[in-house]
Amino acid sequence: MLHINKIRDNQESFIALLKVKNIDATDLITNAIVKDDKRKETQQSADELLAKGNKLAKQIGELYKTGKATEANELKEESSSIKKESKVLQEKQAMLEKEIQDILVQIPNIPHPSVPVGKSDADNIIIREAGTIPTLTKGSKPHWELTSDYSLIDFELGNKITGAGFPVYTNKGAKLQRALIAYFLDKNIDAGYTEYLPPHVVNEASGFGTGQLPKFEEDLYKIPSDKDLYLIPTAEVPVTNFFRDVIVQEFPIKCTAYTPCFRREAGSYGKEVRGLNRLHQFDKVEIVQIQHPEKSYETLDMMVNHVASILDELELPYKIVQLCGGDLSDASALTFDFEVFSAGQERWLEVSSVSNFESYQSNRLKLRYKDENGKIQLCHTLNGSALALPRIYAALIENNQTSEGIKIPKALQSYTGFDIIK
Repeated sequence: MLHINKIRDNQESFIALLKVKNIDATDLITNAIVKDDKRKETQQSADELLAKGNKLAKQIGELYKTGKATEANELKEESSSIKKESKVLQEKQAMLEKEIQDILVQIPNIPHPSVPVGKSDADNIIIREAGTIPTLTKGSKPHWELTSDYSLIDFELGNKITGAGFPVYTNKGAKLQRALIAYFLDKNIDAGYTEYLPPHVVNEASGFGTGQLPKFEEDLYKIPSDKDLYLIPTAEVPVTNFFRDVIVQEFPIKCTAYTPCFRREAGSYGKEVRGLNRLHQFDKVEIVQIQHPEKSYETLDMMVNHVASILDELELPYKIVQLCGGDLSDASALTFDFEVFSAGQERWLEVSSVSNFESYQSNRLKLRYKDENGKIQLCHTLNGSALALPRIYAALIENNQTSEGIKIPKALQSYTGFDIIK
């Protein structure tokens, strides 16, 4: 969420930059400033009344002390009137603050100046390609056939016990999944991230803090209760909320966490979402950083290079894509996606997004630090997938299928305990 003072100081430039995200925020921004002007006027009137009331209270006390009760009683009537008027102003101010908040949560984050103009993934920019696309032998298969042939995943069993999009991993398939999780966590820990195992359910305040609520509530699995709870769509939500209402003492803060992730993915169907391509429950290892604003873009580059190093070790061909304005999330200022080539499907699959949210989440979270002058400032937050498992899993078994079986990349063999699935 953008800070109202920042919007006020950058009104025209923010309206222009949001058009890069294909959003005309003119009315929202104008209304927010108009209501904030009214709020300031109301607050000034309330402050003046408070000062007048305090002065009267002092006068009344002096009059009683000097035996002038009649005069004191007359002033008490005026004081009572001021209190009633003050209450009306306080209620008006609270109403205006809520109306401003309701507008601010509708305004997306401002894109970084480097974000290209565009409406869809066709307008994204490839900034790096690495690895060699494998040449498979005749008769190669997509992962949904391989997982059945080698008894790695039982999609039908998952459908039976829960529904479509909830696979059951079995035998060496389950061990490969566990190996990938452990490998990703170890790589992140070696890079200086502290591991956490957070709750898989969050409250409404946490969903608001990272931007899922209120706008994207329909994408979440909601658990009705005395206090509504939500299954997490990613570890980013609980981990970033560790630092809600915190004054950071030292930068950077680096966190990693494995969690299952839950997304409703309403309307997903067809070949493009077959097998592991799009699930309602999937595993992911996340990295989150809390950083000083002056260093957040340097940090973003480091996070991108870190994810790239993992894909290099897994020997997966990949490309890094800078998202255009129309493809950016509401919360992101700049995002780089990673796509790996899945040889069995002959297509590129997104496996990670690494983003800088600048102070957009921090303003919602009240996540702050003190600058060199002791003034409170907002931190920058960043996060990335390192990595999301379903499509990595799909690409690994498709790209490494041979006539002898599915070969395991060398980097994973100490985690799986086997070098081939026969």
